Amino acid sequence: MFYITAASTISHQPTFQNPGFSNGIGELGNDWTMVNPDFKEHIEPALLRRMSKILRMSVTCAKDCLRQAGIQQPDSIVVGTGLGCLADTEKFLNNFLTIEGLLPPTAFIQSTHNTIAGQISLSLGNHGYNMTHTQNTLSFEHAMLDGMLLLGENDENVLVGAADEYIGILDDIGAALKMAPVFLTSGASFFVISNRPENALVSIVDVETVRAVSDLAEIVNTFLCRNGLDEAAIDQVLFSDESVFGVPGHLSSYFPDTVAFVNYPLFSGFYATNSAFALHLAIDKMQSEPGIRHILILNHLLGSNLGLTLLQSLEA
Repeated sequence: MFYITAASTISHQPTFQNPGFSNGIGELGNDWTMVNPDFKEHIEPALLRRMSKILRMSVTCAKDCLRQAGIQQPDSIVVGTGLGCLADTEKFLNNFLTIEGLLPPTAFIQSTHNTIAGQISLSLGNHGYNMTHTQNTLSFEHAMLDGMLLLGENDENVLVGAADEYIGILDDIGAALKMAPVFLTSGASFFVISNRPENALVSIVDVETVRAVSDLAEIVNTFLCRNGLDEAAIDQVLFSDESVFGVPGHLSSYFPDTVAFVNYPLFSGFYATNSAFALHLAIDKMQSEPGIRHILILNHLLGSNLGLTLLQSLEA
């Protein structure tokens, strides 16, 4: 079993350095804005000026996580991102269309998906394993699986996170895909995971990803049975689903009436790796409500993909 010893999120909710935030968040509306910390307290001004929004959020959360965990350097850094550094990608493409001759390389260099993990490594002076996973809505789960594999080898502390950012053109894409009234947003969440229980917040029981989902109930049942549990052992289910609003019938009919359901995109908004927000939300719930023993996160943001994350309280 592995453990989460620190968690940090920057989002449209008051999540950053705010234990107990799960008791005070509300559903997002049309007037949503990012709740940003003072980045200058975490990043040197000279570096901050050259960072895009997604890099500022990611580096700040990463440093905050390490501070919470009381470690100087993680053994490895693993990041998941669905769409990468969109603002720099847009800037590079605009330069390509408007500038004649040689293009400035900065926007292109910072547009690649692995820029996030690389920038964190540079900021920390870290020379360990550094990896980026980009598998659409399952990017964060694959990053977690990679981190857990590293812990199963020789690593003691792994920094795992996810980030995606909103830019204006996503509204046009969302409208074309008929995603309204979904709120397209940004977010960054990072965690220190460890193979040692000291100072742990919660236990990670298992993480799994499934593609080409057919029978959700059967997949969930197999996943729980593999971990020695049944549906009655789950206290809360944090889910995201194509249906967007309300608990889908195939979930509510499978779990007992005692299970609480939370449709987490209503609080995080929609971005490819918002299951990382759900993980921090689940951790905060377990810390704030001692009676919660098991939380299951079902990332069904895209109908063909399913990510499952099972958490257990330290008292369970």
